[in-house]
Order: sequence, then C-alpha cells, then structure tokens
Amino acid sequence: MMQRRSFLAATGGVAMAALARPAVAAPAQVLKFIPQADLALLDPIQTTAAVTRNHALMVFDTLYGVDDALTPQPQMVEGHRVEEDGKRWILTLREGLRFHDGTPVLARDAVASIRRWGSRDSYGQSLMAEVDELSASDDRTIQFRLKRPWRLLPNALAKPGPNICAIMPERLASTPATVQVTEMVGSGPFRFLANERVSGAHVAYERFDGYVSRAGGTTSFQAGPKRATLDRVEWHTIPDPSTAAAAMQSGEMDWWEQASFDLLPLMRRGRELVIEASDAFGTQCILRFNTLTSPFDRPEMRRAILGALNQADVMTAVAGDDKAMWRDGVGFFAPGSTMANDAGMAVLKGPRDIAAARRALTAAGYAGERIVMPAPTDFPTINAMSEVTADMFRQLGINLDYQPMDWGSMIQRLASRQPVEQGGWSAFCIWVPGITAVDPAAHTYLRGTGTNTTFGWPSCPGVERLRNAWIDASDTAGQQRLARELQETAFQELPYLPLGTFYQQTVYHRRVRGVLKGQPLFYNVSKA
Repeated sequence: MMQRRSFLAATGGVAMAALARPAVAAPAQVLKFIPQADLALLDPIQTTAAVTRNHALMVFDTLYGVDDALTPQPQMVEGHRVEEDGKRWILTLREGLRFHDGTPVLARDAVASIRRWGSRDSYGQSLMAEVDELSASDDRTIQFRLKRPWRLLPNALAKPGPNICAIMPERLASTPATVQVTEMVGSGPFRFLANERVSGAHVAYERFDGYVSRAGGTTSFQAGPKRATLDRVEWHTIPDPSTAAAAMQSGEMDWWEQASFDLLPLMRRGRELVIEASDAFGTQCILRFNTLTSPFDRPEMRRAILGALNQADVMTAVAGDDKAMWRDGVGFFAPGSTMANDAGMAVLKGPRDIAAARRALTAAGYAGERIVMPAPTDFPTINAMSEVTADMFRQLGINLDYQPMDWGSMIQRLASRQPVEQGGWSAFCIWVPGITAVDPAAHTYLRGTGTNTTFGWPSCPGVERLRNAWIDASDTAGQQRLARELQETAFQELPYLPLGTFYQQTVYHRRVRGVLKGQPLFYNVSKA
C-alpha cells in the first residue's frame, strides 16, 4: 500500500509539474501570398474582378461547386430533388453550417443571397428569369418553382468565375446589389480580418474553426471537402514584378499568383520554386467598349477596328516570344473548350491593314471624338495589352486620351455610365479566367442585355437569342452548332473584341503543398 501511495504521489507530482509548465504551441501555419492586384472591392456581387472572386471563395461558401471537369457537385447542400417534370427543385442544406458571426446558416439566408446575386450576375439573371417562386419552406429547405424546366440550375449556382453566388447572412444579402456590402461575414473556411486591411498593400485571413466541410470524397477544384489547415493567409500586394520575384527567391513570400513572364527563366533556376500553369483553359483577353456613348454605341464603329487588330502583337506584349505561353487566332470561347470553334474568324486572319481600318472608321462615322481609355499601371498583364491597344488606336488616327491609373481607381471608374466629359470612359482592356469562357451561359462578357450587362453594357439581340437557344439545347452536338452561330453573330454585334489567350504561370515554394488547379484556392493547402 505504501509503495502504491508513493508511486501515485510521485506520478502526481510529475503531472502537476507538467501542468505548471506553459504549453508549447505548434508553430502557426502562415502562408504569404502575392495576389494579381490589390483587393480594391470586397463585395463579390459588385465586381467581375477575379481578385475579388478569389477573396470571396475564402470567406464565403456556395451551394454547389464545380469539380475539375466543371461538373457541379453539392457543396453547402446535401442534395436536391427535382419534381413536377423539372419545374420544381428542392435543395436541402447540410446540417451544422454556421456563419463567421456564430449564427446558423438558414435557408432564408440562401434565398436572399441568390436573389441579390441573380439581380446582378448574367448567369443569375438567366436563372431568375425562369423563376416563378423562390422560397425557404423551413430552415434547411430552399425551393425553386420554375416557369419551365431549366436543367442548368446547379451549374448557375456553382458558377466558378465572377460573380460567384456567395451565401451571406440575410441581413447583408438584403442590401441592394447596387450598394456595396463591406462587412464580410460568410461561412467559408477563412475569416476576413477587416482590422488588418491596408488598402493597396495588405489583407489577411484566419482559419474559421467553425467551418463544416463536406465529409468524405476527394477535393476537386471547388467541389468536395474544403479542409483549411493554414492558420493564417496574408495577401501582400507587390506591384513591381522584380520585387515580387526577389521576395519569392529569398523565401520571404510563399506563393506568387501571377508571375511576370520575363522573370520566369530566372525563377526556374531555383530548385525550391514550382512553376506551373494555373488554368488549362488559359486567360481570355478582351477589348471592351462603352456602348452607351458615342462613338462605340454603333456596332459598325466597333467592327471597323477588327481589320487593324493583331492578337499576336497583344499576346507577345503580355507573355513574351515563347508561343507556348499564348495563342492567337482566338474567338469568343476558350481554346480547348468544347464550344471553341473557327466560325467568323476570317476577320482576324490575313494581313492587318491599318489604312483600310482607318477608312472603315471614317465610313462608320468617326469624327474625331475623344476616346478615353483607362489603364492600370499596377496590373502588368492588363497594362501590357492596354499599351498595345492604345498604340493601335493612335495608328488608326483615333483621338485617344490614354489615362494610366491604379487598378482600384480603374475599377471604380468603369462603373461610371457618364459621357467622357463627365468622368466616363470609352474603352478598356481586361482579361477573364478561361473557365468563365468555356460556354455562353457562364461567359459574363458574352452578353447583350444592355444596362443589365457588366461594364460596357452592349445590346446584342442576336447573341442573346442564340445564348438562350444554347441553354435550351439538349445535347452537345446541338450546343456546338449554336456556339458556331453565336460566334458568327458576335463578330457582327461585337460585345467585345477578343485579343487572344495567354497561359498564366503561378509560382510557389515546394514547402507549400496541396495547391489546386484553376485559381488560387487556400483550402487543401498546407505549409511544411
């Protein structure tokens, strides 16, 4: 008995000593990331900027998510039922979902979020046009009553490109889509740290321990389990590419979203750096016009420029001489996608003729109007395509007012629908992720609904008619036929001019594991 008591006393002393010593916490996993540009706008419904989409996918979750094959899979929902010959969809939320403020995710939050997104996003507008009733019958059940069967409902809700259908609390989702939401409360794997935001320089996120990931399955793009292992993610905006490259080489930074093409050979020398294409469908480059004001309100004025456009010049400026990094001869769909085709492409082939294009501009009625073109000096790829386009405009004799500015200012400028005399704009260059341009339904810039369309606001009735027919098509062969017709029509109505495709390279340290393809996604990622 004495021996047993002595043993207990001794082991008890050891235990108490252990409790008395401060616990040694495991080092926090902090990932330092260089984004493509400053996070100027936080609200994922307010802008089509990819940097805001990347931010939103950390903070918010979506009802469905697409996998690597771009097939929608249940995400926040555990599943759905389709009744009444396809005119009634019943979606059931998974149990235990919570927002970052601790409140439960309810069906009415999802309904309000869908309505807000659907009033702004082009795919969402198509869906909501078919909705007779959208309601929450209880805390976990969302019901769509449709005017007719609409098989693409999960595809719309799973849209991977801007604008995503981000689910936020009803109190925030009730904000009109024309008004920015600045309080970032989602139910995604990371919480936004608003008090650490430094405009133009820094934003930060921390893991949300209350996040409820899908159980089982394999993580595939935006589908499957979203397991956040990083404790903290910091975004450091570094506009100068040489400074960003040096930070990667020294190990100060972990991941550079969009490495400068001319610095790739230098970084390939480092054995600790992984360099790979971020999107198999590439990045689609666009020259967009303000169609609400003269002179680009007339399609013939936009068409006149086609004869001068040389996609190879634009892509070389963006991505260099290595043709493995870019494609010209590109239409309105991402190369390699099922809907990509050569219809109407003759206008981009053959010798470029500046003199003939100048005559076409005159015939279309151009009378020397001032053309205002904003360009972001802190966004290298867009800045490069802007400079080449500006040079083309000058060769055409266009009275160009080229206005360099930072990306945040440009995004705010593009929202203006005023004439140039009142602070508006005439044309700008931008790119969209290839995954958003694989079909006409999700392609935000391939729309023609006037002021309901994103920046530029073109009215293209032929494009809209064929897009709706594509959505209704029941097989791939029919969709491909309609995609050809749509591209031919788009070259006539010209919602934008396609400038080519480049294959952006992303760079990260080998100590970073689990990087997914497609876009910067921070779940599934760990740091050794």
